[in-house]
Amino acid sequence: MKRWQFVWRLVPLLAMMTFILSGCGIDELTTLNPKGPVAEKQLWLILISLAVMIGVFIVVAVIYVYVLVRFRKRPGQTGIPKQVEGNHKLEIIWTVIPFLLLFIIAIPTVKYTFELDKDYSKDPNALQVKVTGHQFWWEFEYMNEKVNTAQDLVIPTGRTIAFHLESADVNHSFWVPTLGGKKDNNPGMTNMHYLVADKPGVYYGKCAELCGTSHALMDFKVKAVTPDEFDRWIASMKAPVAVNSALASEGEQIFKKSCIGCHAVFDPQQKQVVGGKVAPNLVNYGDRMTVAGILINKNPEDVKNNLHTWLKDPQEVKPGNLMPNPQDVPGSKMETSLGLTDKQIDALVEYLAGQKSTK
Repeated sequence: MKRWQFVWRLVPLLAMMTFILSGCGIDELTTLNPKGPVAEKQLWLILISLAVMIGVFIVVAVIYVYVLVRFRKRPGQTGIPKQVEGNHKLEIIWTVIPFLLLFIIAIPTVKYTFELDKDYSKDPNALQVKVTGHQFWWEFEYMNEKVNTAQDLVIPTGRTIAFHLESADVNHSFWVPTLGGKKDNNPGMTNMHYLVADKPGVYYGKCAELCGTSHALMDFKVKAVTPDEFDRWIASMKAPVAVNSALASEGEQIFKKSCIGCHAVFDPQQKQVVGGKVAPNLVNYGDRMTVAGILINKNPEDVKNNLHTWLKDPQEVKPGNLMPNPQDVPGSKMETSLGLTDKQIDALVEYLAGQKSTK
């Protein structure tokens, strides 16, 4: 068998595999299961366009098959068939029909394009959230509530969330498929976006713009809760957290010596959030659904296990992130990528896992 024949026979198989595998993935990362009014309107536009395209394909396919059979060369037929042209009625029909189909798609598309781009930044009833994309994590600042967090976005159900999208470095794209379409986070500018969640639940978000080595690992979670639960969560982010063990106290000292320049926590003595802002805010970190956005905390013990995995070698978990490599830690014994001993990691894990809501 010639090589080109072998390759040609593989084409249908590859096409079939592509079609089948295109349906694989996380069910939560789909636009076909809307959980809010924005996503519902966008799905409706998708279905209208799909219906029109399928309808056109079927009509063209039927006409093609009909012409192929009806005007095929007959046995014994010679010469050129009679040439027919200039049917004005047909020309008008196949000009008008596509024009009408474009109108069917264009009217709702234009309507929803403007409607879904509405700016709620001045709406007093909307929750104002500043979303900053970093390599490779998400920062969420509740602008009026003076609360800052990372990776887990908590929102109230039934309320419009006005997002102020920005970037701290390169282009990112904020996308929660089940709640609505994506929008870019660009350096040096603010893009407005809004979403609404109808029911409580956890919705998965992704960065939809190639932004570096760990772009595929730049996940986040949106946790929609009732308005009362949201108010309690906001209050808990401003409440003191007590250190409840000697090991945790040791971890607190390590954190204040090595980590607080980049990360922020709640200080019970000062009764306020203290620390740096260049890395994820760690207030109530023990309540987070993930560590580093990708190590999922399904069970209570997972928090400590995932924290240990992360602190042991953050570059192994999420390559290209800004946690320091061994050579960046002066005087390090290189026992871990952060220059920490296993005992120090255990203390830090105990301290961070204990950062939980008291309400």
